[in-house]
Amino acid sequence: MPPEEVVTRAEEAPPYNELSDYEKQYVLFTDGSCRIVGKHRRWKAAVWSPTRRVAEAIEGEGESSQFAEVKAIQLALDIAEGERWPILYLYTESWMVANALWGWLKQWKQSNWQRKGKSIWAAELWQDIADRLEKLVVKVRHVDAHVPMSRATEEHRNNQQADQAAKIFQTDLDWEHKGELFFVWWAHDASGHQGRDAAFKWAHDRGVDLTMDAIAQIIHDCETCAEIK
Repeated sequence: MPPEEVVTRAEEAPPYNELSDYEKQYVLFTDGSCRIVGKHRRWKAAVWSPTRRVAEAIEGEGESSQFAEVKAIQLALDIAEGERWPILYLYTESWMVANALWGWLKQWKQSNWQRKGKSIWAAELWQDIADRLEKLVVKVRHVDAHVPMSRATEEHRNNQQADQAAKIFQTDLDWEHKGELFFVWWAHDASGHQGRDAAFKWAHDRGVDLTMDAIAQIIHDCETCAEIK
């Protein structure tokens, strides 16, 4: 294939509910966030697999939420490549990410990753993603964020899972505690945001005992519960 014909862009993916069960196993929802913790700016990138019902995340310091959203795409590509997926369906609430994958990458590559004589933002990340799009079929869909629960589809609910997986807790926690709190969030969400006792029972029924303090912290930070109140 001549260089000018190499694919450096993603196609648009269909709505999640239009995918077959086979296609859904190659879906990842992505998100990224940034927060000031103490004296440091922390970022977190996450992906959510709706068929496996599991999330993966990476974290770092000193960058923005937009940077985290791009790192989430790299994380999704890592998973797809590592498991030799034939295709990757990406669902993101970031218009920047969606537009970049749909066409901006091709334009940036043609301009040697520069704009008005200067390197584009996060050029190294975008170059890496463009190179990987040449080897893997990727389809991308933009998902509307923060849709009211009364109008939320399965696609929106999965996007919310990615959003929660990318959240950074207010306190600067050690890694083990962060892992515990992520499971607490999962219990709180799976039990329908019905309070401490419901989350505790949901986890206990599955062989995990959570502390009431950890559950209370998650409920305090939960945006969904704040909206209900």
